[in-house]
Amino acid sequence: MAGIATFALAYVLSQFYRSFLAVLTPALADDLGATKAELSLASGAWFIAFALMQFVVGVSLDRFGPRRTASLLLAAGGGGGALVFALAGSPWAIVVAMTLIGIGCSPVLMAPLFIFAKTFSPARFAVLTSWFVGIGTLGNVLGATPLAASAEAFGWRPVMAALGLVTLGVAAAVYVIVRDPPGHEGDVTARAGFSGYLDLLRLKVLWPIIPLTALNYAPAAGIRGLWAGPYLADVHAADTLAIGNVTLLMALAMVAGSFIYGPLDTLFRTRKWVAFGGNAICVAAVVYLALRATAPVPAATAALVVIGLSGMSYGMLMAHARAFVPADLTGRGVTLMNFFAIGGVGLMQFATGGVVSLSADPAEPAATYVALFWFYAITLGAALAIYLLARDSRPDR
Repeated sequence: MAGIATFALAYVLSQFYRSFLAVLTPALADDLGATKAELSLASGAWFIAFALMQFVVGVSLDRFGPRRTASLLLAAGGGGGALVFALAGSPWAIVVAMTLIGIGCSPVLMAPLFIFAKTFSPARFAVLTSWFVGIGTLGNVLGATPLAASAEAFGWRPVMAALGLVTLGVAAAVYVIVRDPPGHEGDVTARAGFSGYLDLLRLKVLWPIIPLTALNYAPAAGIRGLWAGPYLADVHAADTLAIGNVTLLMALAMVAGSFIYGPLDTLFRTRKWVAFGGNAICVAAVVYLALRATAPVPAATAALVVIGLSGMSYGMLMAHARAFVPADLTGRGVTLMNFFAIGGVGLMQFATGGVVSLSADPAEPAATYVALFWFYAITLGAALAIYLLARDSRPDR
């Protein structure tokens, strides 16, 4: 359990790093001249680097185990990237730093999921994954009001430098404390390399699950991590502290959402319909913002909270897909689905940056965010329609 607790600290950092740019948007714009498009690129670079690394992480987990895989990548990429961020002198340095941090954070969820899959019964996978994500999502909380207050008190550079040192310390703790699953001696089968991913992609049962896995987290992560700040500043003239307060509420909702989703498959004896229902609620909340982008701040905040609460079906979808993955491909199975989950968010960060740029209207700032919210609603709705074709996986199978 000490190893899982250490991974929880690492995952808190990972969640922080994927969401903190929204709060620092005004400071980075003032100090470095960073535009919304450049910050969208930086945020997207984190997710794309994270996603592409999943293939390396999957093979490494099966071959070398979670301890070495997670600790070395977190130290080099996470700690190093945070220090590069603290020293950044231009928007492009922010992009480079976020890429490094994405690489460093890439194994810190998959490593404990690998341990769960190898150590616990399949029926407990959804609740363990969802609750672990819920604990880690506290990083979103730290990336809201606490970050805003710290940045105002000490400056964003010293804060990022301190976070870099903390990340290096957590990486060292992972290396010292974590133990690989009992009996794990590395995968030496014929499918030990990247070819195992091709075997997984041949499983047609996974195909209808993949689009929703790729898009279920995109509205919550994208809006919380990037667009909430500009939306509140441009449409509602909110300052940094006000943005921090609203994003704090959304972050707390994301934490709660993970814990709520966790036991629902056991309660309702279905994973498919739990995930479908939750994402349908998320679509409805995004449509509300698209229709009422200029709604008063309390109403807009409530909609953002619902998006955060309902947009945390990641653990349920991972459990849904995990039920169809062969045992010898466990590491690659969870990382393949995580590739789609995080890669989808990354692509949506780039795509939404384009949507915002193309729809920008200085005379009517709300029009930009109407287009943004409709884009999220339509893409998630399409993935949800495809998911209707998926075969259910019950927790007792």
